[in-house]
Amino acid sequence: MHLNKMLNENNNKCYIIAEAGLNHNGSLDLAFELINIASQSRVDAVKFQKRTISELAIEEELNKEDMRFPSFGKTYGEIRNYLEFDLEEYKSLKDYSEKLGLDFIVTPFDIKAVNFLEKIDLKIYKLASHSLTNLDLLHKVAALNKKTILSTGMSEIEDIDKAVDIFKQYENDNLSLLHCISSYPTPIEDCNLSMINFFKKRYNLKVGYSGHEIGYLPSLTAAALGADIIERHHTLSKDLEGFDHKLSLEPNELKEMTEKIREIDKIIGFPKKNISETEMITKKKYNVSMVSNQLIKKGELISKSHISYKNPGTGILPKYENQILGKKTLVDIEKDTIITYNMFENNE
Repeated sequence: MHLNKMLNENNNKCYIIAEAGLNHNGSLDLAFELINIASQSRVDAVKFQKRTISELAIEEELNKEDMRFPSFGKTYGEIRNYLEFDLEEYKSLKDYSEKLGLDFIVTPFDIKAVNFLEKIDLKIYKLASHSLTNLDLLHKVAALNKKTILSTGMSEIEDIDKAVDIFKQYENDNLSLLHCISSYPTPIEDCNLSMINFFKKRYNLKVGYSGHEIGYLPSLTAAALGADIIERHHTLSKDLEGFDHKLSLEPNELKEMTEKIREIDKIIGFPKKNISETEMITKKKYNVSMVSNQLIKKGELISKSHISYKNPGTGILPKYENQILGKKTLVDIEKDTIITYNMFENNE
C-alpha cells in the first residue's frame, strides 16, 4: 500500500516503514540489501536520512574526538560524513526502491538537505523529532505541499500545535504525525501509546508510532490501538558497528512484525456491522424462526396464538412476523413446522 492510498482512502491497513536510516554504514551495497530486506518483509516503504554535515553542528562539535565507531572516523564530523550518500547514489536508491514497489522516504535534517532531495523528486518527506522545533525547516517542507510525516519525540504539546499550524498556514493537508519517545532504546514503561488516539482527536490527522524499543511488542500494541503508521529501524545484524543497529529489527524480526500487524489489520476490521459468511452458518443454525405450535388448517387466518419461535433460523424471523399475522393459509400446516411465506395468500 502506498502512502497516497493510505491517506486518501478510508481503510484500516497500517502503513509500515522500514527505516534503513544510517544502518547502511556508508555502504551502497548494504543500503541496497536493506531495501531488499524491506521488500521481502512486505512493508510499504523504506526510509533513509540526509544531513548536510556543515549545517548539523558548530565546527567545535564536529571536530571533537569521537571514538564510538573507529572505522567511520575519529571525530564526530568524520563519522557523520562517512555515512552520507551523494546525489547519484540517492537516485539509485530511490529508483531501486520504487522498482520493488516500495515508497522511498528520506528524513532531511536541514534546508540544504531538502534542496538536495528535491533534485531526486522525492515524493514523501519524514521529519525527525529533532526537527519539530526547527521552524525554518518546517516552513521549508510545508511549503512543498508534499506528503510529510512528522515525529513528535522530545516535544511539548505547544510545540506540536505550532508545527501543525505551520502546515495549515500553507494549506498543506498532507501531514501525518508519529508518536515517538526519543530514548534509544525506549523502556516499555515509557512508550505511552495512549498518545496515539490523543493526537488523532486533537489534530484530526493520520497518526502512527515510531518505535525505538527492543523487540516489537509496543509496535504491535500501537497497531492494535489504531496506529495508521508504524516506523521501525531495521538492520542486517544488531552486531554491526553504528548508531542504531542494537535497537533495530533484524530481517526475521521485521518480517514477523509485519506479518503480525497484517493479522491485526484483519482483526480490527471496519466500523460497519456485517454478518460474515462463517457467522451466517451459525446464524442459520441458532437464530429462531416462526414455527406452528398446533395444526393450522387451510383457509385459517394465522394469529399470534398459532406460532412459537424455535431453531433453526432458516425461516421467518420474529422481526418479520407482522408480514404474516392475519393472512389466510393456502395449505394445512402441521404442528411444529417451520412457517414460510409461500404458505399464505398475498405473500409477494
